[in-house]
Amino acid sequence: MSTTTQTRRRTIRDVAKGEVPGVWLTAYTAPMAQRLDAHVDVMLVGDSLGMVVYGLPSTVGVTVDMMIAHGAAVMRGSRRALVVVDMPFGSYQESPAQAFRNAARIMAETGCAAVKLEGGAEMAETVRFLTQRGVPVCGHVGLMPQAVNATGGFRTQGRDATQAAKVTADAHAIADAGAFAIVIEGTVEPVARAITQELAVPTIGIGASVACDGQVLVVDDLIGAFGDFTPRFVRRYAEVGATVEDAAARYADDVRNRRFPTDAQCFGTRG
Repeated sequence: MSTTTQTRRRTIRDVAKGEVPGVWLTAYTAPMAQRLDAHVDVMLVGDSLGMVVYGLPSTVGVTVDMMIAHGAAVMRGSRRALVVVDMPFGSYQESPAQAFRNAARIMAETGCAAVKLEGGAEMAETVRFLTQRGVPVCGHVGLMPQAVNATGGFRTQGRDATQAAKVTADAHAIADAGAFAIVIEGTVEPVARAITQELAVPTIGIGASVACDGQVLVVDDLIGAFGDFTPRFVRRYAEVGATVEDAAARYADDVRNRRFPTDAQCFGTRG
């Protein structure tokens, strides 16, 4: 009899609302997924990869093919975490049918468990269409990066009564449409807290509130690997970017001064 313990991948049911906060992080590659897998409940293959991996100015230029390539890589690099893949801008807003075609392709070609899409009440019909056809959906309300061109930039949401009412109504609409979880981004704490208390599905905060049922961050922000700017809602747990720069500088110095490679890094050396 084999004594190998089979690792069970988390399911949608595992991330249901509960007392223990859900731990979410973005991941874009198989090696990073391997590092994160034992520590997180959900790996989100975010369209933030457009900025973090490809150097784009926003997420708007991300394509379905890009999301599939990175989603498949994260699936190959993970065994335990639930994997959710973002639907990029333009892949679902046209109609529920368009959204289903692209969501079905993402799930089939990556093996992920669910997709995430941005939008409030205006996307409720699409969320309902997808969930009724077997596509688990994570919603995303508040600050929506795909809409930065329409909103004039990355602006905190919920600062006045009108904004607060809209974010709240959006969250309820998406939850009522069947989303299994909702990301609340860039929203003032009292509004995010109230939404979390009102909804039956878990809320996942990013720049929202500790009262949310879970938290998500861009992993490159968390480890200091992306740019020099740190958003207010990010806590850096490492400075990988500085470490890489230091390693590259020492390597370059060794090569220029012929200290690398040595006999230890060569084959067939005399001696």
